[in-house]
Amino acid sequence: MDRISTATSYSSALLNILSAQSRQNTAQQQYATGKLADDLKGYASQADQITAAQSLQARNDTYVDNNTALADRLSVQDQTLSQVATVTQNARQAVAEALATGDATALATSLQGQLNQAVAALNTQYNGKYLFAGGETSQTPVASGTTLTDLTAAGGVAASFQNGSTAQQDRIDDQTRITTGFTASDVGSGLFSALSQVQSYLQTAQAANGGVPITKLSTADTTALTAILKNFDSAYSAVNDQVAQNGLVQNQVDATQTSLKARQTSLTNTLGDLTNVDQAAAATKLTLAQTALQASAQVFSSLKSTSLLNVLSSGA
Repeated sequence: MDRISTATSYSSALLNILSAQSRQNTAQQQYATGKLADDLKGYASQADQITAAQSLQARNDTYVDNNTALADRLSVQDQTLSQVATVTQNARQAVAEALATGDATALATSLQGQLNQAVAALNTQYNGKYLFAGGETSQTPVASGTTLTDLTAAGGVAASFQNGSTAQQDRIDDQTRITTGFTASDVGSGLFSALSQVQSYLQTAQAANGGVPITKLSTADTTALTAILKNFDSAYSAVNDQVAQNGLVQNQVDATQTSLKARQTSLTNTLGDLTNVDQAAAATKLTLAQTALQASAQVFSSLKSTSLLNVLSSGA
């Protein structure tokens, strides 16, 4: 003979409601967030895999962000190096024109203008730091040497540069660290030296002319200045090589960035496989959980009209 307990029936029905309610809450959360759980405890044995993937993703994202900023800096650097190359070419042209006309009246003024442009380019800043300062990014690379007479003063060209001795380097991924910068002295020394030689000759010629600047070029003047032209050519070639080197670095950074973004996508997919829910399945699960909760509630409600006395009376 079975024993019937109203209290036991109520307790069982209540437990069913609480269990169904818990399942509904879980299903509702998964459907709303698209995630299997809201913390690592909810992923059990997969927690270690998720943590490792998230760590890799964070490091990879950092490289992507850093390389994006680096690509922008290299672009500015390319424009500036090209500007120095153009200035070098223009300075040579100024000397060549003076030689062609035999008139040096405007030569010093023209060369000073080119020097001003070169100094401005070598003192270019990016995000508040000097591009060509080497390790001394807060210090103006060319603080002196801003006039032609500075270049022929004591210390000469070398004293014009206050940049650090080591060009900037950057790590673009876990395995690769490359030199991405140039120093002002490396970029500008050739041009400054050629300008210094012209200025030195003009000063010497002026002294020999009783302190009066020369205007018409003598045969000796022409010979001396023509010999200096090759130094402008060498300076121009050197800066062009640096433009090309910067371009190679840009290509390397772009290739690395492409690889990092592919890895970024792969890691996102991996984490999604570990943490995301199938929305269609989640919707079905939520519907089933809601139905189960309603059924449990109905059972509990039906117990209100059922008691042991009713059972006994119906059996009498």
